[in-house]
Amino acid sequence: MDRNLALEFVRVTEAAALSAARWVGRGDENAADHAAVESMRRAFDSMQIDATIVIGEGERDEAPMLYIGEKVGKGGPRIDIACDPLEGTSITAKGGSEALAVIAAAEHGNFLHAPDTYMKKLAVGPAARGVIDINETPTWNLQRIAKAMHKKVEDLTVIILDRPRHQELIGEVRQAGACIRLIGDGDVSAAIATADSGTGVDVLMGVGGAPEGVIAAAALRCLGGEIQGVLQFRKDDERVRARAMGITDENRVYGMDDLAKGNVMFIATGVTNGSYLRGVRYTPYGATTHSIVMRSQTGTIREITSRHHFATKPNYGW
Repeated sequence: MDRNLALEFVRVTEAAALSAARWVGRGDENAADHAAVESMRRAFDSMQIDATIVIGEGERDEAPMLYIGEKVGKGGPRIDIACDPLEGTSITAKGGSEALAVIAAAEHGNFLHAPDTYMKKLAVGPAARGVIDINETPTWNLQRIAKAMHKKVEDLTVIILDRPRHQELIGEVRQAGACIRLIGDGDVSAAIATADSGTGVDVLMGVGGAPEGVIAAAALRCLGGEIQGVLQFRKDDERVRARAMGITDENRVYGMDDLAKGNVMFIATGVTNGSYLRGVRYTPYGATTHSIVMRSQTGTIREITSRHHFATKPNYGW
């Protein structure tokens, strides 16, 4: 996990973001996602790595590229990749905020091979690390988090995906007195927001994608936060795939080191404007991107603004 790889990975998320951003607000989720996937895959081919996709676009029979188990790179250090070429497809299609192109990288074997199912999640920033328990009630957790952050529960803001399945959760959080920010998509960026005081978000609660939980764990490892997760299977074939990946305990609580352990990197480029990253901005000569690069080994966080000249830059699909 050479530190120079982190800067190479930025080129990959930039490529995906530049292609996906062409579809912002155009109402076509599939086209936006396809553009990001294709460009990210082409950019990976230019890297000197021997990498395996462990979190990607799904099973091989469901995705033509960046599928689980696919090998990418031209050869080099052996690493595992968890990626979401476009985190927030519906956000992008509708021209909303917080869409990202995302990569997490770790030494081989250090990411949970999460099946493409749901995961109940609870995430907080550094101030509340070590005080949460996903098996306890939302009210219990909010009281503990508020105490750790030297706040009242009424001062907390909880970010939750706006889904029918969360009506009971939303009701309890409101009853406890905390504020709520409902989002339509993008729970990786939501988890990251808990670790940045400037976003005004203190807690992520609710059920989202299990693969996104692994990616979020990599980011929070770098930021000093915490996430816990429990898989939520929707149908029997998901259980079968999970068992094939070595998962036998459906009720297991996955902590930080279960989801993403060892030295990890997290890299993201904004597709649309968000609380953490600015979106792609096109110019007469090309475009400008805003990215973040994080490493758990050092805790270093770099923000990178890049100006791209399309006349001279390798074209990965935009």
